[in-house]
Amino acid sequence: VQLVESGGGLVQAGGSLRLSCAASGSTFSINRMSWYRQAPGKRRELVASVFMVGGSTNYAESVKGRFTISRDSTASTVHLQMNSLRPEDTAVYYCKASIFSGNDYWGRGTQVTVSS
Repeated sequence: VQLVESGGGLVQAGGSLRLSCAASGSTFSINRMSWYRQAPGKRRELVASVFMVGGSTNYAESVKGRFTISRDSTASTVHLQMNSLRPEDTAVYYCKASIFSGNDYWGRGTQVTVSS
């Protein structure tokens, strides 16, 4: 499974960005896709995830009500709509695909910078 993220950039506080993650390869084996982020000097943390079958989602408390994860199963793509962005949302955002066998695959990441 290969993952390519897109949609990062620079935005002012209060603004919005939409990230996308396109999967290719053995996409039929993907159980769940997730977005993580890692700020400088901090651990990588889970932002949101979605099951490709059924669409069940979960979110980090810090982004609930502001971020929305969605999936397009036919296109093996997930999106992360980020609204009301804050400077503390600044990080590299990574897409992860978890397949049914238990293995995980990661994208290279996309930078999100929120200016105050």
